[in-house]
Amino acid sequence: MPTEPAIRIDNLVKRYAPAKGANGTVTEGKLALAGVSFDVPEGAIFGLLGPNGAGKSTLINILAGLVNKTSGSAHIWGFDIDQHRRNASRSIGIVPQEIVFDPFFTPFEVLENQAGFYGIPKALRRSEALLEAVRLADKRNAYARTLSGGMKRRLLVAKAMVHSPPILVLDEPTAGVDVDLRRQLWELVSELNREGVTVVLTTHYLEEAEELCDRIAIINHGRVIADKPTRELVDMAREKIVAVTAAADLPAAPAHAAFAKVEWDGARAVEVTYDKDRLSAGQVLGILQAQGIEIVDVTTREADLEDVFVELTAAAPDSGG
Repeated sequence: MPTEPAIRIDNLVKRYAPAKGANGTVTEGKLALAGVSFDVPEGAIFGLLGPNGAGKSTLINILAGLVNKTSGSAHIWGFDIDQHRRNASRSIGIVPQEIVFDPFFTPFEVLENQAGFYGIPKALRRSEALLEAVRLADKRNAYARTLSGGMKRRLLVAKAMVHSPPILVLDEPTAGVDVDLRRQLWELVSELNREGVTVVLTTHYLEEAEELCDRIAIINHGRVIADKPTRELVDMAREKIVAVTAAADLPAAPAHAAFAKVEWDGARAVEVTYDKDRLSAGQVLGILQAQGIEIVDVTTREADLEDVFVELTAAAPDSGG
C-alpha cells in the first residue's frame, strides 16, 4: 500500500512542440500545463473541473502514458510515472471520453482481451464478475455495437477495472447520455468508491461534481486556480440572492449602495444579489420595505459550485497557452 496520496502531481508542465505553418513561419508550442500541482487523497472521489481547453485531458493523458510531460513529476499509487511506468499503469484505470472497443466483440470478449493485455492469467480474470457489477451480465454474448450508449459507458468502466486498479479516472463519462443513465453510472462509481477505489472524474455537470466529490480542483489555462474540499469551495461564493414579489407594480427598480446587483422584471418581481459578508437576507428585506415596497412573497438562493466556477474561471489570468 502506498503512503498518501493516491495521486501526486508536482509542478507538471506540458508544452507541445512548435508548429510550422505553410509559409514557413514557426509558432511557439502551446503551453497546455503551466506548473500544475495537487494531490488526490486515497479513497476520495476527486473532481477535476475546468472549461474546454483548460488542460484536463492533457493531464489525464500524461497519467495514462499517452502523452509525455515536458517537466515536473507525477506519482500514481506511490509509483513515479517515469521510473516505474509499469507499476504506475497497473495502478490506474482510465475511462476515456471516446467509446473505444471493437464493435464486433462481445462484452465478455472485450474484457477478456483487455485482461490479456495486462498479462492476467485466465484463472485470475474477473470478466464475469465485472459484467455483473456493471449490470451487463445479460449482454455477455451480444455484439458490443448493439449496446445502448449507457451500456457502452458501463462497459468502458468494466474495461478500466479488469486489472483491479486502486484508482479509476473517468474523463467526461456522462457526456451525451440521458439523466437516467447518468444516475446509473454515478451509482456504479459510488459503489466502487465504497469498495475502496479512489475516483478521479472530470465533468461539465457541476451539480454532479458538487453532489459526488469530496474535493475539487479547478484548472484553467493550464493552471490550478482552486483546490479545496467541495464544501469549502462552495462557501467561497460570497453572493446570495433574495427574490421578492411586491404587492403592486413598482415604478422603478429598487436601488441601494449595499446591493451588488438588482434585476427587475418591469412589474412586481425583483431579484437582489448581495454580499453575504455585508448583509443578511433580513437586512435586504428591511431596505426594500423602507423604500415603501410591500412584499407578498420571498425566496432566497444560496450560491452553488457553478457560481464559484464561473467567478474563478472568469478571473483567472491566461497563461499564454
